[in-house]
Amino acid sequence: MDGYLHLSEGISYKGSWVGKQPDKEIKGEVVFFTGMTGYQEVLTDPSYKDQIVVFTYPLIGNYGINKKDAESLVPQPAAVIVYEAETHCFHYESEMSMSDYLQKWNIPVLSHIDTRAVVKSIREHGSMPAILSDKKEFLKDFTLSPDMKVKQVSISKPKVYGEGYPHIVLFDFGYKKSILDSLLNKGCKVTVVPYDSTFEYIQSLQPDGVLLSNGPGDPKELTEKLPQIKKVIEHLPTLGICLGHQLAALALGGDTKKMLFGHRGANQPVCDHQTGKVFMSSQNHSYVVDEQSISKAGLSARFINSNDGSVEGLSHKTLPLVTVQFHPEAHPGPADSDFVFDEFINLVESTKRREVNYA
Repeated sequence: MDGYLHLSEGISYKGSWVGKQPDKEIKGEVVFFTGMTGYQEVLTDPSYKDQIVVFTYPLIGNYGINKKDAESLVPQPAAVIVYEAETHCFHYESEMSMSDYLQKWNIPVLSHIDTRAVVKSIREHGSMPAILSDKKEFLKDFTLSPDMKVKQVSISKPKVYGEGYPHIVLFDFGYKKSILDSLLNKGCKVTVVPYDSTFEYIQSLQPDGVLLSNGPGDPKELTEKLPQIKKVIEHLPTLGICLGHQLAALALGGDTKKMLFGHRGANQPVCDHQTGKVFMSSQNHSYVVDEQSISKAGLSARFINSNDGSVEGLSHKTLPLVTVQFHPEAHPGPADSDFVFDEFINLVESTKRREVNYA
């Protein structure tokens, strides 16, 4: 059956539905992912909540889907666009095909789309609203749901993992399982808490440090939560990842802005101004911290994107804070930036030592 991708800037693309045709039109912001592999991690990353994801690699799904590589319990996009979806899987861990997996969760897949042409449109006009439909006629209403995505993907009750040290509280703005796994692999005890947890509640948990997670949407949708986040940062060693990085900047008085088409993929080069080294990183974001705004917030840009010069991470003049726009857990992607977790744990431990010595 024929299906159509309509972009709000006025272009339509004809394709074919994989599996069952959806019984309604699908709306979402259209974005693209450039990795050759890692489609399962992308599909289950809460940061992609309700987006229409275009995979640029021409063949997607050839090693299937397994339980181990999922970043959340369910797939998150509103729909998926590919050139070709492989329905026969070739991997010893594969449990089902990508198309069967998405069909199980009623997420439509539109194939045989010229994904290179779609990406050119996104690069020229930016990430934009789009509609998937069985109608060839161009649709006019591209209004997207105003619902806050973070609220939809965050847990409702705290949950504790591990029994080690240090004790890290993980704010769940839409965290990836690999972030939790990275902390547990470093020997941490981790308490995952809802996105709207108060500073007083965090204090009651007696953590050694706090991690502000990744998540979907515009960080300014969480403006009313910034005073609580600021208190957390001012009192506890803090690591911010992706959305958490942006929220830390906003909480301390910085600003964020939307990029034209964002960074999504497993090959973004980042320069660490502290060491002078360049490494490859995995990224997924539409918003960026405005470098012109950070000095007044006591922040400085430690990490910079080598392609476009955008801010990729911050440090603070006096507070024990480190933030990164990229994903140090690197699922999917290179593991070059795993050192960020080690630095954070060292920051937690050194802060603890200073408090003991001061006492």
